[in-house]
Amino acid sequence: MLDIKWIRENPEALDAALAKRGAQPLSQSLIALDEKRRSAVQKAQDLLSRRNAASKEIGAAMAQKNTELADKLKAEVAEIKETLPAAEEEERALSAELNDQLSRIPNIPLDDVPVGKDEHDNVVTRIVGEKPRWNHTPKEHFEIGEALGYMDFERAAKLSGSRFTVLTSQLAKLERALGQFMIDLHTTEHGYTEVSSPLMVRDEAVYGTAQLPKFAEDLFRTTDGRWLIPTAEVTLTNLVREEILDQEKLPLRFTALTPSFRSEAGSAGRDTRGMLRQHQFWKCELVSITDAESSIAEHERMTACAEEVLKRLGLHFRTMTLCTGDMGFGSRKTYDLEVWLPGQNTFREISSCSVCGDFQARRMNARYRGKDDKATKFVHTLNGSGTAVGRCLIAVLENYLNEDGSVTIPDVLLPYMGGLTKIERAA
Repeated sequence: MLDIKWIRENPEALDAALAKRGAQPLSQSLIALDEKRRSAVQKAQDLLSRRNAASKEIGAAMAQKNTELADKLKAEVAEIKETLPAAEEEERALSAELNDQLSRIPNIPLDDVPVGKDEHDNVVTRIVGEKPRWNHTPKEHFEIGEALGYMDFERAAKLSGSRFTVLTSQLAKLERALGQFMIDLHTTEHGYTEVSSPLMVRDEAVYGTAQLPKFAEDLFRTTDGRWLIPTAEVTLTNLVREEILDQEKLPLRFTALTPSFRSEAGSAGRDTRGMLRQHQFWKCELVSITDAESSIAEHERMTACAEEVLKRLGLHFRTMTLCTGDMGFGSRKTYDLEVWLPGQNTFREISSCSVCGDFQARRMNARYRGKDDKATKFVHTLNGSGTAVGRCLIAVLENYLNEDGSVTIPDVLLPYMGGLTKIERAA
């Protein structure tokens, strides 16, 4: 969430930032609403002050046996008591309306983010590795998985409907191996603390990371009003909500390997075959909590940690800087890692790493204080995939396919595979 004080002082900057994102200017309407709110606050405060002053004046009048003045003051206090609730309700309503409007405004892009309309305007930052060279014809992951006998979409549909997958035997083991490899790498070499956190959260948590109120339709909600997490970003980031942290203890770096749940609202007809776009999938999430001065450098570090996963798996990928029109609602800058999929003959996103500044922290009231500081500041938050396990499985299947239909297991995963070196067709 943006600071209304900053908007009042920088209306042109807000409108310019919204224009970069393809949105209409909002500064004047927000400032006008804030003026109404401030006026309501002042009105309520004036009524309270007058009530308190009149109450004291009643005592003084009674002491002077001036009953006429005392009665007049009592009538005034009674009138204030009648009008004050309405004034306070007006203040609450205007404050709620302003907060709701502020909560729907996207974050301000950093100055070095390329301006653009959509994914076609994203910029290649670097390319790592090379496309595999084979004599045989590439295949898509669902062709490979079904031919091996370990990937079943029909049974998944019987259980849960579309956009679910059943993996068995060696592919189930490979999926588990990928997740274990990622979490081990990030905890043992990259300095992240592993967290096991809930998969269901309250409104405040998804509001804190900016999924609510704007993106409610993208989430699954339980019958008791909780939300299934769309990513562990929600729980890991909210670990510091409503806290004041010591600056000396920053950055905090958290990681979790969890199922994620997304309704995929608005994606009808897109990636309907296979595992690319699922309602439920495993993801290794990375979250950092930093001070204001460190967040940009932390963004580069986090992206490098995610890239290392793909490097060690020997996968060809590119890192993209997203343009203003394509990056997420809460992000100030985002890098997407796109892995090469031979079966599709294209790059597909497998990780997204974003720096959010204090955008989420304001929603969570998460702050920090320096050793010698009296005042607090809002923390800066970052999140990224390290990486999406299902999409990584897709990449391994398509890039390590052999001519006979088997799939060679990348060397880095062998310690997790119980002696298997390749996945072969079920007998």
